[in-house]
Amino acid sequence: MTRVFYLAACTVYVVLATSAIAPAQTYKTIDFPGAVATTLNGGPNAEGTSVGTYTDTSGGVHGFTLTKTGVFTSIDPPGSTGTTPNYITPEGVIVGAYLDAAGANHGFTLENGAYTTIDFPGAAGTQLTGRNPAGTMTGVSCATASCTTVTHGFTVSKSGVFSSFDPPGAVSSTASTVNPSGAIVGSYTDANGVTHGYLLYQRRFVTIDFPGSLFSFAGGNNAEGDIVGAYSLTQNATVLHSFLVRNGVFTSFDPPGASFSDAAGINPAGTIVGLFVDASGAVHGFVRTP
Repeated sequence: MTRVFYLAACTVYVVLATSAIAPAQTYKTIDFPGAVATTLNGGPNAEGTSVGTYTDTSGGVHGFTLTKTGVFTSIDPPGSTGTTPNYITPEGVIVGAYLDAAGANHGFTLENGAYTTIDFPGAAGTQLTGRNPAGTMTGVSCATASCTTVTHGFTVSKSGVFSSFDPPGAVSSTASTVNPSGAIVGSYTDANGVTHGYLLYQRRFVTIDFPGSLFSFAGGNNAEGDIVGAYSLTQNATVLHSFLVRNGVFTSFDPPGASFSDAAGINPAGTIVGLFVDASGAVHGFVRTP
């Protein structure tokens, strides 16, 4: 049974301190063997496994896992023409999205070698983005099969109850992840076409915008309350930089040599994964270790 609700909460704008430059960290570049582009989207989990995407030489996009020992394994749901794993739990359950032969988006889980398709009831397209230990998953329902127009964030409980939501003032929104306490981060676009990050906790929305930015996207959070994402100083977001919010302080960072970067996930130890573009235009995954 589907239960749709609208949260009657006010958007709260908070004043956060800013640190313009991150202290020295350890970065590792990740490239799937033989791929023309690689991204990291989630992890590492407790076993040291991360998930991401790679683009093959024909332009096909596939999912993969990467173990702490450096073993890559390609993953694609049956019948998919494109795969994006977005998150991996401590137990190794993977959630994400795939395209079918008609170009429609579907959510999927991969658990103990078995794929399960999950679609928001009545939506033209669906993407799954995160899962917490209680089994609650976050996702995006789409007005079109391609998920390129109006979208809405949602959660689906372990028992299969769907709940749709949008931050106040949103004309379109996404949900990125949900942490063990139930705190959700994501992004929304307002009536002026500006994209903001947000935090939703206990039915209360907080806008998460990198100071001075005209585009902010909150892409991941962890049990400690850290949030990562990407921001741009221009509304068209042609150049993105990664950010971390910890204890109310924003920190901007980019992997060495990056002309563009996007932090997609952060684990409980503070290890961050994402993607970056180098000076030649090549796309790589990255791991940032505290």
